[in-house]
Amino acid sequence: MKKIILFLPFVLTVFIAVSQKLTVSPNPSQQGFSADRLKRIDDAMNDWVKKGWVNGAVGFIARNGVVVYYKSAGYDNTEMKTPLPKDDIFRIASQTKAITTAAAMILFEEGKFLLDDPVAKYIPSFANQQVLDKFNPADSTYTTVPAKRNITIRDIITHTSGLGYAQIGSPEAKAIYAKNNITAGLEVYDQSLAQAMTRLGTLPLMNQPGERWSYSLGIDLLGYLVEIWSGMSLDAFFQKRIFQPLGMKDTYFNVPAEKASRLATMYREDSLGHLNMLTEKTLGISADYPLKKKAYFSGGGGLSSTIYDYAIFLQMMLNGGEYNGVRLLSPNTVRIMTQNQIGDIDFGGNKFGLGFSIVTNETSGKSLNHEGTYSWGGAFATSYWVDPKDKMVIVFYRQLSGTTHGQLADYFNMMAHAALNE
Repeated sequence: MKKIILFLPFVLTVFIAVSQKLTVSPNPSQQGFSADRLKRIDDAMNDWVKKGWVNGAVGFIARNGVVVYYKSAGYDNTEMKTPLPKDDIFRIASQTKAITTAAAMILFEEGKFLLDDPVAKYIPSFANQQVLDKFNPADSTYTTVPAKRNITIRDIITHTSGLGYAQIGSPEAKAIYAKNNITAGLEVYDQSLAQAMTRLGTLPLMNQPGERWSYSLGIDLLGYLVEIWSGMSLDAFFQKRIFQPLGMKDTYFNVPAEKASRLATMYREDSLGHLNMLTEKTLGISADYPLKKKAYFSGGGGLSSTIYDYAIFLQMMLNGGEYNGVRLLSPNTVRIMTQNQIGDIDFGGNKFGLGFSIVTNETSGKSLNHEGTYSWGGAFATSYWVDPKDKMVIVFYRQLSGTTHGQLADYFNMMAHAALNE
C-alpha cells in the first residue's frame, strides 16, 4: 500500500489582533517609562496651579493600552479649595468632532454614503450654492457668485467646504449667520438641528469649495447627516452605537441631573491674568449649558465627557477601530481617517484627515510627536494626541474660557513623550 504524504506548499501564518482595553499599571517602567520623568509632570502641573495659570488640570497617558499616568492637580473651586477630581466631567467642545466623524464613518461602512457624494444629495437646500463676493458690514448685506461645484461630504469633514463658523468665524460669517439665527450650536432651544442645517444650505459659502481650509460648522452639518442616514437623533446614535458598546459611561450632550455635581467648574482669565469662576456668558453661551436639556445636538461641539471616557475612544482608534472585543470601525477606515485628505491645501505644516490634524514629516522635526500623530482639542482648554508609532494616547484637560497659557497642553504632551526611555 502506498503511503500518500501531503505537503503544504505554503505556511499559513495566523495573525491575532489584540483588542487592547485600557488597564492600569503600577509599574510604568514595564511600558518603557521613567518613573522619575513622570514625576516631573506632577511637579509641573502643581507649579501651574501655584502660579495661577490654571485652577486645576487632569492629565492622562497610556501606552500599549496600559495607563501609566492618570492624575489631577489643583482645584475645582479655588475659593473653597475643593480638589479637582480626576473623573470630573468636562465640556470638551470641538473634541466632539472626532466622535461625530467616527459616527459618520460607521454609516459609511454600512453603505449609506460615499465621501465624494454631494451634500445636496441628502439635503436639497445645498443645491446650487452661492459664494460670498462683496459684503457690507454696515447692514450685513452681500452679493454672491455661483459656487464652482457642489460641496461634498469629504469637504465638510475636512473643513474645505467653504462653510463658515457662527460666533467664532470670520466677521462676515458671524454677521450673516447671526442674521439668520445660525449659532455654534452649544445652547440652542428654539430650533432643531434639521431646521438650522437646512437653513444653512441657503446661505452663501465664505469661499469656493476645495480651495482652502477654514474651520466651520461642517461637523454640525455632518451630525445632521448622521441623523438622516441612521433615522436616529445624534444623541441616540452616539449612545447606542458608540458610547454603550465602548463602555463610555460619562459622555453626554445633556449631562444627567444625578451627575451635575461632577461637571467641572469653568474659569476665565481676566485682563490682569487672574482666574475667576465664570458666571457670565462666554461665546454666547452659559457655563451650565451641559445641564440644560436640548434637542439640537451639536456634532461640532456639544459633548461633555471625562478624560478617561475620551481616552477609551482614542484607544479604539489606536487599536484600528476595536476596543475590548467590540469593533466600531475597520482598520482601513481608521487608516483613511488618519491620513492626509486635503492634498496641498495649506494647514500650517500639518495636514488634516477625517476629523484630525496629522503631523507630517516636516512638522515632526519641530516637536516630539512622530509623523502620523493625530490630534485636536476643544475651545475650553482640552487637548489630545494619539501617537501610533509609540502607541500612546495622551490627553490633557483644563476647563477655561480664555487663557494666555494655552501652551501648557503642549508642555504636557512634550513631557509625556520625554518620559519614555525607549
